[in-house]
Amino acid sequence: MMDFKGSEAFILSKLKTELPANLYYHSYNHVMDVLQAATQYAQMEAVSEYDQVLLKTAVLFHDSGFTIQSKDHEELGCGIVKEFLPNFGYTPEEIEKICGMIMATKIPQTPNNLLEQIICDADLDYLGRDDFWEIGYNLYKELEIYGILTDEKDWNRLQLKFLTKHQFFTNSAKALRKEKKDSHTQKIQDIVETYT
Repeated sequence: MMDFKGSEAFILSKLKTELPANLYYHSYNHVMDVLQAATQYAQMEAVSEYDQVLLKTAVLFHDSGFTIQSKDHEELGCGIVKEFLPNFGYTPEEIEKICGMIMATKIPQTPNNLLEQIICDADLDYLGRDDFWEIGYNLYKELEIYGILTDEKDWNRLQLKFLTKHQFFTNSAKALRKEKKDSHTQKIQDIVETYT
């Protein structure tokens, strides 16, 4: 029997104490934000109670690999899942499903089933919300620290490319977030067009 509460307490404590302080985007708050979005989408998509527990577990662990390093953090997160979830009564099949969800969030996202689609949509839920600019700025700061970006122009070009390619998978996310996301994309496109 899965001890979800136990696994949740374990991973939240690990994230709070072990995530690097300069992860402005991939932070404890991000995990809580994704959890909220995933729960909402799971209810809208009429996901069973049992599958909701698997989904929430996957969300809580999906960025746990960052406690080790940012590169290949999804694979590292699966390693953490395989190491610790058996202690909380998760079966090999359940762990397999959870790893499938974590791996689906790797960019470019590749979900193969509804639960994987939900975690992907929840992970990037902010793209279609009002706090898009604020959360995006945190990601910009994080990428700058890791030397991936040099300035705001780079960032806006990267965002435009990402937003143009990105798509929501579930009907729920499309209904709730697509319109706002399209409007953010247009604003960034207008900004990028001013660069010569």
